[in-house]
Amino acid sequence: MRSRAAERTLPPADEHAARFARQREADRSATAEDYVELIADLLREEGEARAVDLARRMGVSQATVTATIGRLQRDGLVETKPYRGLFLTAAGQEMAAIAKARHELVVRFLIAIGLDAETAEEDAEGLEHHASEKALAAFARFLAMREDDAG
Repeated sequence: MRSRAAERTLPPADEHAARFARQREADRSATAEDYVELIADLLREEGEARAVDLARRMGVSQATVTATIGRLQRDGLVETKPYRGLFLTAAGQEMAAIAKARHELVVRFLIAIGLDAETAEEDAEGLEHHASEKALAAFARFLAMREDDAG
């Protein structure tokens, strides 16, 4: 007996290409979102964000951080001040807030479907960037229904 997955056919080429294009764009924006989210967290919890802190926490070299910060500056998300570290522009703060909210939603959803908190945090790091707005809205509806049922 054939499974449903075996019965699927390929989508039209333009639709298929659009799916891959969306994932490539998500990959490109994931780095920026991760950096601005971490900068916001460091500023909030430690009072400063330095390149050395980003490199250590992200597990990358300072050269990688420097190059990425340069791109984020060109994109208008981050400012640097001599001897004072990294700061987010208004656009960077907005991106960080959206990324954090999306991350927290994905974590809550994964915990609600049975993952432990540590695995949910780890898996959310990738899922948060690749879930569509429709999927995120469905996660939120699912959580709201659970809260309604529990309340």
